[in-house]
Amino acid sequence: MANENYVLTQEGKEKLEEELHYLETEKRAEIGERIKVAREFGDISENSEYDDAKNEQGMMEARIAEISRILSEATVVNTPKRSSKVNIGSVVTVDMNGRERVFTIVGGAESDAAEGKISNESPVGQALLGRKKGDEVTTTGPTGRDITLTILKIEH
Repeated sequence: MANENYVLTQEGKEKLEEELHYLETEKRAEIGERIKVAREFGDISENSEYDDAKNEQGMMEARIAEISRILSEATVVNTPKRSSKVNIGSVVTVDMNGRERVFTIVGGAESDAAEGKISNESPVGQALLGRKKGDEVTTTGPTGRDITLTILKIEH
């Protein structure tokens, strides 16, 4: 992920800041306590509780470093309140092969397909950016087949 330009919405930035605060305060203390208790069990060379806690600590510290890097390098994009075009932060309703789908266009660091948040860097996100209601766009989907989308509604 070196030299990546992180783009965040204000909401995405706030979520990352909340996660970072939680990890640095509550989660760090919780794992520290688990390590302390596991040490009290005796020989740490064959102590799975200790190993698990240390592994979790390593993953948590890596996540803290990743969030800190994202927040320090990210560009926070403010979504225009009045715009007829799709921007980062827009909620876009599209007709996709006869099915209505709703996507929120976000920066790559906050994309979550399960929540309908797609990256501005994804093929669908790129195809929708800058388009207007009524526009029809064709892009390559995750399966490699072409997808045709018709923009039905844009909310900011």
